[in-house]
Amino acid sequence: MTKLSVNINKFATLRNARGANLPDILKVAADCERFGADGITVHPRPDERHIRFQDVRDLKPLVTTEFNIEGYPSKDFMDLVLAVKPHQCTLVPDPPDAITSNTGWDTVQHQAFLKEVISTLKKAGIRVSIFLNAEVDKVAGAKSAGADRIELYTGPYAEEYTRARTQPQNLQLFNDYKNTAREATALGLDLNAGHDLNLDNLRFFKLHIPQLKEVSIGHALVCDAIYLGLENTIQLYKRQLVD
Repeated sequence: MTKLSVNINKFATLRNARGANLPDILKVAADCERFGADGITVHPRPDERHIRFQDVRDLKPLVTTEFNIEGYPSKDFMDLVLAVKPHQCTLVPDPPDAITSNTGWDTVQHQAFLKEVISTLKKAGIRVSIFLNAEVDKVAGAKSAGADRIELYTGPYAEEYTRARTQPQNLQLFNDYKNTAREATALGLDLNAGHDLNLDNLRFFKLHIPQLKEVSIGHALVCDAIYLGLENTIQLYKRQLVD
């Protein structure tokens, strides 16, 4: 069964809106695990507008499943990750002012940089995943840079899935995802996915990409939890991921 890692950034956004400790991010993480999450994901940004660097430090000893820290490998980010030593670090090419992740790495153009960063992380015993678009020609670069996994950026898939209800031909883009997944497997890379996955489009993605090891889901899951409750929502997402 594909693992579900819950991205808790949006809970931190809600907390920060009032300046106190409600909701308590440490309790949120513990409850997500108690309700069935297979991992906890955080994405600390330079302005700390949601998850703060101290949150990451505080979460490490409390997370009992898998801890995944994602972000752009700036000096501050790398110092944090190397100090915390999560199970996995997912590298994304976001500029500091990005609202959310919106593209994957060009593993050809940034090959030397990625090699250096990944080598440093792996020496610390941290599994490394690289955020990639559904582009077959970028997979070999992830492998040669030393990555253990790729995380497919699924934003375009989510958009096309919605449009395909009235224009089925639009789902042809999904072939790019299947081909990229096959290439990753052929090169010995494991496969994660994330961004705009939800209860509507997740099952289709899982069924057609059986290599999928893990999905990281935050925004949609938190929105669903407002209406459905957090425990029920996590269980509903996990049901989409059964083999």
